[in-house]
Amino acid sequence: MTRIVFLDRSSIGPSVALTKPSFAHDWVEYDRTAPDLVVERLKDADIAVCNKVPIRRDSIEQLPDLKMICIPATGYDAFDIAACKERGIVVSNVRGYAVNTVPEHAFALIFALRRGIVGYRQDVIDGRWQEAAQFCFFTHPINDLAGSTIGIFGEGALGQGVAHIARALGMRVLFAAHKGVTGLGPLYTPFDEVLETADIITLHCPLMPATRNMIAAPEFAKMKRRPLLINCARGGLVNEADLVEALDKGQIAGLGFDCLTSEPPLPDNPLLKILDRPNVIVTPHVAWASQEAMQTLWDQVIDHIENFNAGRPSNRVA
Repeated sequence: MTRIVFLDRSSIGPSVALTKPSFAHDWVEYDRTAPDLVVERLKDADIAVCNKVPIRRDSIEQLPDLKMICIPATGYDAFDIAACKERGIVVSNVRGYAVNTVPEHAFALIFALRRGIVGYRQDVIDGRWQEAAQFCFFTHPINDLAGSTIGIFGEGALGQGVAHIARALGMRVLFAAHKGVTGLGPLYTPFDEVLETADIITLHCPLMPATRNMIAAPEFAKMKRRPLLINCARGGLVNEADLVEALDKGQIAGLGFDCLTSEPPLPDNPLLKILDRPNVIVTPHVAWASQEAMQTLWDQVIDHIENFNAGRPSNRVA
């Protein structure tokens, strides 16, 4: 009987209905799995379901029965794809499930920061409204989105979803050319020009060697309009120490991050020291996690397992 092991059930919300494959199988799941338990828990598995637990070459070499890894996410940097290809292990990911939830989360951050929502909420809690002695007061800047320029780094489905919302709000949309790349065509604005002209910069690109620390001190120095910086893509795209320094220097107006270089953040992460600022919002990598998106994601996982069992693997990355 096919043995399927889900290594990190807690990476999917508890409200999601975890349907199972229709064919005969043995299903085992764990809330979390430490890296040193991967081999032990997958030793008899035919199929592994795994979101963020690393499965590297040394583990793969000790798992002769493993035939498939199904990833309930789009990113697959936690897995040794080359080793899987060598072994003939099918690796499938899920795609397209976050086309609404991530752009909406990005704009939730943008609205909250652009209109000073966080700061004003705290002011009311602190009694500042009563102290003002009038119907309103002005302790944080408020700016409209209509007429402003948004620079989008990443032109895939999520970047396009952000652009769709932005245009509906009357914003000017720029898609940034890839850093250091020319000749991409008229739909792209040069990388440095987006840095210099955008009021809001939002990241929706994958983390690869070419994009790691894509935004750091030299890029912050070019941000003439003091933009908001939004990251709902991957930690590692932005140098976090340089990010805090840019905020302190006034090179950016604020930041909204849903992902960090290390998740959960390590105690020495510089962002942890500025979380109480009204122009800083950090959310715990939940932009993807609307109820609707998570259910769509899981339905894809089961479809891929069913397809693999039927001899027609789908959404293969290996």
